[in-house]
This record gives sequence, structure tokens and C-alpha cells, in this order.
Amino acid sequence: MSNVGQFKHGDRDKPIVAPEEVLETPDLFRLLVESVQDYAIFVLDPDGIIQSWNAGAERLTGYTHEEIIGRHCSIFYGPEDVAAGKPEHSLDEAARVGRYEEEGWRLREDGTHFWANVVVTALHNPNDVLIGYAKVTRDLTERHLAEQRAIADTRRFAKEEAARAIAVAQANEFSTLLDQVRSQTMELERRRAEAAAANQSKSDFLAAMSHELRTPLNAIGGYAELLAMGLRGPLTSEQRSDIDRIRSSQQRLLGIINDLLNFTRVEAGQVAYDLVNVVIADVLESVSGMLAPQLLERHLVYDESVCPRAVVARADRAKMEQILLNLLSNALKYTKPGGHIAWRCSATADRVRITLRDTGPGIPSDRLDDIFEPFVQVGRNFTHTSEGAGLGLAISRDLARAMGGELTVESTLGVGSAFSLDLPRVP
Repeated sequence: MSNVGQFKHGDRDKPIVAPEEVLETPDLFRLLVESVQDYAIFVLDPDGIIQSWNAGAERLTGYTHEEIIGRHCSIFYGPEDVAAGKPEHSLDEAARVGRYEEEGWRLREDGTHFWANVVVTALHNPNDVLIGYAKVTRDLTERHLAEQRAIADTRRFAKEEAARAIAVAQANEFSTLLDQVRSQTMELERRRAEAAAANQSKSDFLAAMSHELRTPLNAIGGYAELLAMGLRGPLTSEQRSDIDRIRSSQQRLLGIINDLLNFTRVEAGQVAYDLVNVVIADVLESVSGMLAPQLLERHLVYDESVCPRAVVARADRAKMEQILLNLLSNALKYTKPGGHIAWRCSATADRVRITLRDTGPGIPSDRLDDIFEPFVQVGRNFTHTSEGAGLGLAISRDLARAMGGELTVESTLGVGSAFSLDLPRVP
């Protein structure tokens, strides 16, 4: 006869267990604990030694009942956690407050790790004496990894958003800078156009003025020449001296006017260059011959060392003579009687250099670049014999550069100066 009957409750029929088949509460609880598969449930004594072991613990850790009973609970912790005293800490906290919960990595029997949620509960007898601990462990590895992936995704997204925000900010900043550069470029272009127009106006004015002045100056020179020839009657010695002064002043003004005309032509790019092979020695001989009377008059020691005729420059001969003549004229102006002036010639594989040294007053080091600017005469600070508009060196440097060369200077105050013309050399 079956021990199971039926009882009616509403519309449902439920089985009835016979009284002799009902388990006692301790047995029922033990059966419950041992049957749980998803939780590792075990009991520790007050020292942390494992006393009981359920099926869930065996499934989770890989240890059998026989392998684990009697071992310390620290067996589930990694070496770092054991060294840090985490097993003892969990038991101490549970004993102190009754319960302790934490999450962390634990070890299985095969050495693999799993993320565990651990709850430790202190067990006391009726006299409130600690008799051990109940420990319940859950495997939350999947949840933990999912959380870590979510955190990683969030961080990556945050970084991407931050990078995107930075990129947008930088793009906006770059756009602003670009607008500023465009605005400044337009302003510079406007100013450059204004400067070019002003420069052109200046050049036009200088050219027109120079042409207008040359006519009366040539007339002055012509009439002075007639008077000096006695065609208007005989002249006294005083009158002849005055005529010579008039002619000298006329020639000086005419030289200034010619410099202005040359400067405006060079600046406007209206000067043509006929580049040929030029023997340096021939040019030095020609220039020295032009100024020989002035050299004798000022009693200067003049050294025209012979430049080897094999040294040949590629240049416009007339422009080259103009540059060297201007350098020698300046040396004559600023070198006191009895001083020294000397030419030197040197060459490399592809360049030729002609240097003129003098024993003039020299030029301050902070003014060496200024002397090549138009209308600048640094020498006026040291002598009253200088004349002209201060255009000779500016024109000379422009002519040198137009021929692929350069005009430079070295100078020491109280010692003298050395001007060097570099030009391309013909092999």
C-alpha cells in the first residue's frame, strides 16, 4: 500500500508524504547543503580548518571531500593574498562583527582562477562561544568579466569621446588660427602693395627729379667751361679759381644725380647685364688708372698686387668696374694722406674674390650692415671729406648680387676696412 495520499485544496491536488518518511530537521538541512550545486558551502573550525564539504564546493574548486577536509581555507588564495594575510583577515572580521563578505580571485585545484563572491559567517554555540565559520562561495567569473568588459568599453568610449572633443577643439583652434593667418596675409599683401606703390612712386620721383636736374647742371658745366676757355674774355686768377670751384661742384652734383638714376634703374630691374669672361687683372688695372691722379695727390701708399691672369670671373665688365671704382673712391675719401690702400685677389674652385683694404677710420661693428642701405653714410661720423648721396655701396651690392655674387665688409675701428667682391669663377 502506498504511503503517499492526496488532499484537496481548491482545484489542486498535491501529494501527501507519510509521517514515517518525513526527515528530521538536521538531516533535512544536511541534505539541502550537500545537494546544492551552484554554491560552495563548507564549515571551518575556529582556526580556519575545513570540516565539511558539499557537492557545490567540489564542483567549483575541483577538490574532492577526501582531498580537502582538514586543510586550511588559505588553499583557495593566491600567494600574494596569502602573504597579505587575507584569509586570516576574513575570519577575524567575521568573528568581530558576525559576518564578512568580499569578492576576489580564488584558485581551483588545477591552478586556474575564478572570481568569487565569498560570505563568511561566524558560528557560536548557545553560550556564545565561537565554534567555527560557515563559508558560502559563488562563482561570478562571467559576471565579473562582463563588468570588466563594460568598464573597458566605457573607458574606451570615454577616451574616444575625449579624443573627439580634443580633435574638435583643435580643429576649431586651427580654423581660428587659419582665419587669423589669412587675415594677416591679406593685411601683409595690402601693405606690400602699398609699399610697392610707394617705392614705385619714389623711384619715379627720383628718376624725374634726376632728369630735370641734369639739364641745368649740364648747362652750368657748359657755361663754366666757356668761361674757363676765355671765350667771354680774359679771367683773373681769382675768377679762374672760382670757375674751377663751380666746375667741381657741378661735377659733384652731377655724380649724385647719376647715382640716383642708377639706383632707380637697379631697383626697378631695368638694368641689363652682359655676362662674359672677365680677367680680374685687366679690371684692376683699368680702375687704378682712372683714379691714379687722386692717389698721387693724397700721397697714399697704393699696392696693386698683380692678380694672376688665369683668375677669370663670369661678370658684366662695366658693372664690375663700377663696383670696384666705387670701392676705391670710398677708400680715397676715408683714408688720410700717407695711409695705405691695397688690392688682394684670391680664388677657389668656383669663386673669385677681390678685396680692397684701407687704413681709414673703420666702421662700428653694429653698423656694418647699415652701410649697404640706401642714403646711409656711416663715414660722416669720422670725416668731413665724404660726399655723395650714400647710394654707391647700395648700388654696388645690388649689382654684385644680380651677377650671382656678393659684396661684404670687415672692419675694425681705428684700423681700417676691407671690402670684398665675390663673383662666380670661370674654370
